[in-house]
Amino acid sequence: MALTACETVDTSNGVKTRSNTKTGALIGAGIGAVVGGLSNKKGDQARKNAILGAGIGALAGGGVGAYMDRQNKDLRSELEGRNVYVTRSGDNIILSMPGDVTFSSGSADLNGGFMPVLNDVATILNQYPSTYIDVVGHADSQGTDAFNMDLSERRANAVAGYLVGQKVKSERIYVAGAGESSPIASNDTADGRARNRRVEITLRPIQE
Repeated sequence: MALTACETVDTSNGVKTRSNTKTGALIGAGIGAVVGGLSNKKGDQARKNAILGAGIGALAGGGVGAYMDRQNKDLRSELEGRNVYVTRSGDNIILSMPGDVTFSSGSADLNGGFMPVLNDVATILNQYPSTYIDVVGHADSQGTDAFNMDLSERRANAVAGYLVGQKVKSERIYVAGAGESSPIASNDTADGRARNRRVEITLRPIQE
């Protein structure tokens, strides 16, 4: 669902994000995709056009799997033991960054100690430019829906903005907050809430 009228632009990093993503849509570069991996095909085409216009090439069908295999291997090798969880799902790669590692409680300011990890993530992303990068923030159920939505958006934008600062092309990036709508653990325990406070980066191949 494309809801570009609700977009705002953070001029400090050039990444577009939505001012109110209560509907759970990824908004950026004038297109939309539903949080949770269900892409808007028309939106992906517009995004692809912008990416190709930025000089980034698309992948041919037979080479997609091998390309993502190499990227997955390099990410796992670089991020082993560094509090970023790398998951392969078909041709997609998901990086999950726990909020208690990347941010202080209730804050959208990146922890300084995590920046070297994001530097390494950016290095790999720049080595494999033929991927879409969807950055989505998530929150636990503590606090109001509005607070959690806003916090998840700001955290996602902080991560995306840092990557752009490391020369990752902004045309590749979508930013959104999902609030507390997509927990991966129970919010009834401290450990579960810590797992739910996270930023996820989904990498999808740009195909011809």
